[in-house]
Amino acid sequence: MRQIRFWLVLSILLLLGVMARPAQAALLCDALLGGEVDDSCLSGVSEPGVMQSRFMAPEPFADSLFGRVYYGRLADNANVYPEPTRAVSPVRNVGEGYLFASVLSWFQNDAGETWYEINYGEYVHEDDIAMQEVSEFQGVEVMRQPIRPFGWVVQEVQPSGEPDGEPDPAFAELTRYTFVEVFDAALGEDDWLWYNIGNGRWVRQTYFSIVDVNSRPEGVGPDEFWTEVDLYEQTFAAYEGDRMVYATLISSGLKQWPTYEGLFQVEDENRFRQFKMSGAEGRKDYYFLEDIPYIMYFDMYNGIALHGTYWHDRFGYKHSHGCVNMTVLDAEWTFNWSAEAPNNLWVWVHTSDPVTHLDTLSSGG
Repeated sequence: MRQIRFWLVLSILLLLGVMARPAQAALLCDALLGGEVDDSCLSGVSEPGVMQSRFMAPEPFADSLFGRVYYGRLADNANVYPEPTRAVSPVRNVGEGYLFASVLSWFQNDAGETWYEINYGEYVHEDDIAMQEVSEFQGVEVMRQPIRPFGWVVQEVQPSGEPDGEPDPAFAELTRYTFVEVFDAALGEDDWLWYNIGNGRWVRQTYFSIVDVNSRPEGVGPDEFWTEVDLYEQTFAAYEGDRMVYATLISSGLKQWPTYEGLFQVEDENRFRQFKMSGAEGRKDYYFLEDIPYIMYFDMYNGIALHGTYWHDRFGYKHSHGCVNMTVLDAEWTFNWSAEAPNNLWVWVHTSDPVTHLDTLSSGG
């Protein structure tokens, strides 16, 4: 009967033409089966990465900066000119470091050279700038409280048929950013957890970043907005009171530039839709980053913020100078959502113990 119901729903979805949007299809699947979906509706029988009814791809914002602002990495010691030609004296030299600029336009001059306008009246030759591809990854809105851990593949892997097993060619390879749910977990021989992600597929924990529901930290009110930054899993979750409403991947600080643990708040005056960041001037790790989107400073003592990140696509791994790097789309969602909060947004930074996933699953999650 379960298979009959699934294929009936699948046929209806195909007829309605919604299979191009898996998250919307999942919600429709939920509705067609009367609200409380059997876990096999989409998650247990679908291709890897199809989200079940608890999760939905966020809708884009009309005023989004994503896709409307372009960025380029400047070469060391690049000259910046007042006109798109090297026939005039430069107005400045950018020096050496990790240097990014917003790009207003690019075009060819009369000599056939491509030039980039990085500020009004400031031009860089094509030899001295490389356009940056911005990550398109985005997390999920959580429509109903998750009943089990979930997350994303952070390194491509071929599943095994059992814990500690060899990769099984019968299973398709899981690509980076594939969405998964964890149906069971077992401790392997080397004390690594192995996760059952459905359809008989087992994968070692090191290939995933996993999110699990957590209780409100002490001091956060029952109706307040708060977020969780998990330094072990490199994940982020947003809550309204006790209900999770969003989850995604992040990149926190590297060992030499840690993101500090604790419970913080984002004050209104420390929120910026776009602003520059720079640091370590005069050192080899000097950086200058123009127009960082959706900045929310929470640890002012150490200058640490949640913010959009256009210069890398290493989410799920530590990669930052201390800040909590989010994709532009994830930071945008968080920025807009928290603007409606009844409180200054709480940010709880901590290091989880993945063995708690065993407890979650054994308790019926």
